[in-house]
Amino acid sequence: MWSRLPFGERLRAELGTPRGARRLGSSPRSRVWRAELAGTPVVVKQLRAGPGADDRYARETAALRIAARAEPPVAPRLLGADPAARLLVLEHLEHGTPHEDWVVDHAAALARLHASAGPGDGDTLPAWTGPAGEDVEAFLRLARTLGAVVPAGARAELDGLADRLARLPGRALLHGDPCPGNDLHTGQGVRFVDFEQASRGPGIVELAYLRIGFPTCWCATAPAPERLAAAEAAYRAQWRASTGTEVDGDLADACAGWLVRGDALVQRARRGTADHLARIPRRDWTWGTATARQRLAHRLRTVGRLTASRDLARLTTAMYEGMLARWPGLRPLPERRP
Repeated sequence: MWSRLPFGERLRAELGTPRGARRLGSSPRSRVWRAELAGTPVVVKQLRAGPGADDRYARETAALRIAARAEPPVAPRLLGADPAARLLVLEHLEHGTPHEDWVVDHAAALARLHASAGPGDGDTLPAWTGPAGEDVEAFLRLARTLGAVVPAGARAELDGLADRLARLPGRALLHGDPCPGNDLHTGQGVRFVDFEQASRGPGIVELAYLRIGFPTCWCATAPAPERLAAAEAAYRAQWRASTGTEVDGDLADACAGWLVRGDALVQRARRGTADHLARIPRRDWTWGTATARQRLAHRLRTVGRLTASRDLARLTTAMYEGMLARWPGLRPLPERRP
């Protein structure tokens, strides 16, 4: 029933009375309905009360308004909002079946999303934060626990990449969770949804998702090498076309930044609660399409192949080989999206 929607008088005055409301599946942090306004389908999303709910609502609202500048669109149109109820009324989009080269379209749309932010948006969203000293310490502890010899220069190389990431220009609108499932493949192109973790930062840290296996996502995926190369080229070409500049930063640094973050091994509700890297030697756990050890092995192998930092390459390769020796049944990440 539409009456179950927390659709207040102001929204009804602006948009009309919703009809035929039907609950849709969503995360535990939100409630989502499909409804009709004057015969037009819409999506109504309410962020549930709880820690950080107001911040997530503010991020999503701000990100949708910034993303609306992109043409062709890269997000649903925001039709109405009720901050008191943390409610958003959004354009309804039909999601089709992604084709085999979906990641190329995904990457090009991600670049247009990133490029939609402008110089005046600096205070609209919080700044992205990269790996810190404690992340590096936890990663090196894991290396020693796995029996890897830590080269003398590895700590300095890790500190250096963290510093380089922190100093990159934060001019892009970052989605915060640009995963398969948060991209809708419509007849008019890819549109991104669920901007609750949006921020301003360097676009390369989300371009790295494609190569490092979608680190914040339940659907860890490793596209085939030829599709990955095409997707990264499409991102860079679209960023250049949208901004007239080259992409800031080094992809190897961005991938290594995700590698050392233990919080990128667990779902959002468990982040910041423990040293998740320290749990890896004792037990494995499944999150979505892969286990924590599968995710970590993929990231180690990726950084070992990609980085030009000699000691870091030696360390990550030794850790990857050590994981395969300990757990020979480890499988690669799935190549296809769920």
